[in-house]
Formats: sequence, structure tokens, C-alpha cells
Amino acid sequence: MTARSPNGGIFRTKTVEQAIRDTEEPEFQLKKALGPVQLTIMGIGVLIGTGVFVLAGEAAALYSGPAVSLSFLISGIVCALAALCYAEFASTVPVAGSAYTFSYASMGEFIAWMIGWDLVLEFTLGAATVSKGWGGYFDTVMASIGLPVPEAVSAGPGGGGIIDLPAVFIALLMMTVLIVGIKLSAWVNATVTTLKLVIVAGIIGIGVFFVSGENWIPFVPESRPADYSTAAGTPLIMDLFGIDTAFGLTGVFTAAALVFFAYLGFDIVATLSEEVKEPQRTMPIGIIASLTIATLLYIIVSLVYTGILPYEQLGVEAPAAAAMAATGLPAAEFIISFGILIGLTVVIMTLMLGQTRVAFAMSRDRLLPPWLARVHPTFRTPYRLTIITGVSAALMGGFLELTELGQLVNIGTLAAFVLVSIGVIVLRKRRPDLPRTFKVPFMPVLPIVSAVACFGVALFLPADTWIRFFGWMALGAVIYFVYGRTRSRLATGQTLAEIAAESRGRRAPQRGEEQ
Repeated sequence: MTARSPNGGIFRTKTVEQAIRDTEEPEFQLKKALGPVQLTIMGIGVLIGTGVFVLAGEAAALYSGPAVSLSFLISGIVCALAALCYAEFASTVPVAGSAYTFSYASMGEFIAWMIGWDLVLEFTLGAATVSKGWGGYFDTVMASIGLPVPEAVSAGPGGGGIIDLPAVFIALLMMTVLIVGIKLSAWVNATVTTLKLVIVAGIIGIGVFFVSGENWIPFVPESRPADYSTAAGTPLIMDLFGIDTAFGLTGVFTAAALVFFAYLGFDIVATLSEEVKEPQRTMPIGIIASLTIATLLYIIVSLVYTGILPYEQLGVEAPAAAAMAATGLPAAEFIISFGILIGLTVVIMTLMLGQTRVAFAMSRDRLLPPWLARVHPTFRTPYRLTIITGVSAALMGGFLELTELGQLVNIGTLAAFVLVSIGVIVLRKRRPDLPRTFKVPFMPVLPIVSAVACFGVALFLPADTWIRFFGWMALGAVIYFVYGRTRSRLATGQTLAEIAAESRGRRAPQRGEEQ
């Protein structure tokens, strides 16, 4: 193959038509198997988990009191604004990669790479963190039936154990499910999500009879001096403006930044565009429906928690179990822990799914080595990327304590939302001719409000989270200028057929030659 000189700069863009043509190349083609119901269930499956079972209690006890339901509403509104932008992009550019692909088509290669690098952090670390949580709840369930997991293989390094074996096991199991295929993944997700929704409905249905209105007074506790251990652990906006309070209105927004983790995953739906039937119609339905259902459940469940117990008593690892125990039901701890176990299983699988699809798109564009994007000849899934993602999540979940690093997931998600909100304005202006089955209303006001709102929520994250985030992004910039800038398809002019032939060790046929 004749070498080509790099063309364009680091802000060169990939046309929408080119992105869609890439999905038709057999070597890099994913199977279309998902309809609107399956896609919505996939979104609900990853959303309903950590937010319902863990974060609501901590946010209420430390920051907002009963007003944690308002915190969920605020985060839900911010996500809804971004969701509308995602929906337009996904219906216009039905290609794997989510915010990465959208940014490539609107703001250029360097921005696309950086947001793709950001999503690698968000999804992989998110999967590892949830795997760690899954291991803890697995220990609880086994202990409750008289079969405790040996300490040496049930706790991370901080707990004295050698390895968190349950966390490793669940990460590798979900990796295997994803390799076998997206249809099986969707079936597993649908089954587990159904069971999880039954448990959530049980929490609401039982808990509502034990709610005491007195626990909701005052609904927004008065502001009081905050007790942050270090300056770096203080929300950035408080450092900037010298605020040193918890609860009150400030506490509601601080809690919103914390429970934002509960919305990690709705954007994963947008990474599945290539595997959806009729993506222009199905993608907006899946994105908006899953987010709406999850937000309503978050608000209702948080009201039940704070209605059963005084908010000060909810700052525990399993607030749902604590609330159910307060009802006097003897099997509450086992039932809730088992429900959490089910819920987190789907979250792990879907986070891995999102990561592999983003990296798949980056590899196909040759910003990552192209051999990574090869799909399995039988299952038609990106098995190499899936193995790398699964093993990485298993190792981190098995050996590392991820509590502080898990905060990076939120800032990574918010950064992606900001860029997608800006990108939809840019693409609408640059390519008004593109067919759009869904359009963001009140353009450009709504996307601008979305970007500002996402940035505002991010300001309530700790200062050290911002420092780590910028460190990770700086590493990504170095990798781009060392590797991707001169090897990307836009730089070399390579076609996917040429890349596929090169990865197989033979020359691709040129124009005028026989296949």
C-alpha cells in the first residue's frame, strides 16, 4: 500500500456519511438485534442499581436530608437535557461510540479522542467499582445463609484479604456473556432487570406503609458547618467561593453531584446504535424512556427511605436493608442484599458493553490499534476488546480499593455530556441537510443550558477528583500526539478494507483490480 501523508489538522472531522459507511464493512460489522423495548430495558438495567440501593442513603445522611429526592430530581433534569442531545445525535449518526463518534463528526479528531479516552475511564473504572461492590454484597448473602466466603478471598487489600475473588468472578462472567453475543446479553439483561424491578417494587410497596411524615420535617435541613477531612476533598465550588456548609440548598446540590453516579449508564444506550434495528426511531425511544423510568423510581424510593428512618440513620453501606429492617421484617437484609446483587450484575455487564463499543469505534478509526476492533467470526462481537476490558475490570476489582477513584466516573460522565451538548449545536449548523428523525427543541438554547448545567453539577465534585481527571486527560493527550495523530484513518486516508487486509497480512485490492 502506498503511504499517504497526513492531511488536515488535529481538528479534522469525519463525515456522517463516512461514519455510516464504516458500519457496512464486514470485518468491522456488528449484528443488529435490538428493538426499542430491548434497548429501553438495557438502559433501565444499568441505571437502576447503585443509585437506588447505596447512594441515596449516604447523600441524605451527609448532605441533603429528606431533600435527597430533590437531588435526584436535579440530576435527572440535567441528564434529561443531555439525553435530548444524545437522542438527536444517535438518530442522525447511528454508529457505535456514543459521545466519541458524535464529537468526531462535529468538533474534530482531537476532541473526539479526548472524549473517547474519558469514556474509557468512565466505563472501565465504573465496571471495576461496581464489581467490587458486588463482591461485598455476595459476601453478605453467603454469610446470611451460613456459608461465609473465606476472608482471604473475600476482601480487598484494605480488609486484609489477598484478593476479592467474588469481584473477579463476576467481572469475568459478564465478560464471557458479552463475548457470546449482544442478543444473549440483552436476554440476560431483560431477565435480571425484571427481577430487580420486582424487588424495587417490593421496597416501595412494603415501605410505603411504614412511612412517617415526621421524618420529612424539615424537608431541607438548615445549613450547618461542613466537616471535610481535607481541602482537596471539599467540593470545588466551595473552595472557589469560600463556602463551608453542608445541608441547606448547598447540600441539595452537593448531594446531586454525588447521586449523579446513579445516572451512569443512560449514555451507554447511545453506544449501541449499530446493533439496533431502525436506529433513527429506536435510539431516541430507548434513551429517553429508560432515563424517565429510572428517575421516577429514584425519587419514590428515596422518599420511602427517608420516610421510614430519620435521615441521620441512612448513612450506611446498605440503606435499603436498614430501612426494610426498621419495618420489622425478619428476612429484609437477605432479600435486599440479594436484590442488590442482582441489580449490580446487570450494571457491570452494561458498563463493559459500553466500554467495548467506544473502544471498538476508536480502533476502527485507527486511533487505537486496528486489530483490537476485529469481531468474532461466529458471535460477531468485538471479543478482543471485551477480553481486555473484562480482565482489566477483574484485576482492579480484585486487588484495588476504588472508593476515591470511583468519583472520577461522575466527572467523566459530565464531561461527555458537556461535549455532546455543544456538539449537537455544531453539527446542526455545519450539516443542516442531514436527515434527523428527532430534533432537540429550542435550539440552541436547550443544548447551551444542558452544557452549563452539567458543568455546574461537576463543580460540586471534590477538588482532588478534578486533579485526577486532568491528570488522566493529560496522559490521553500524550498518547494521541505520540500514536493516533499520524496513524488515524483521516491522517493516512486508509479505507477499512485496507485496514482489514493489513491486519490479515495481505494487501487490499485497489480500484480496477479484481477482488
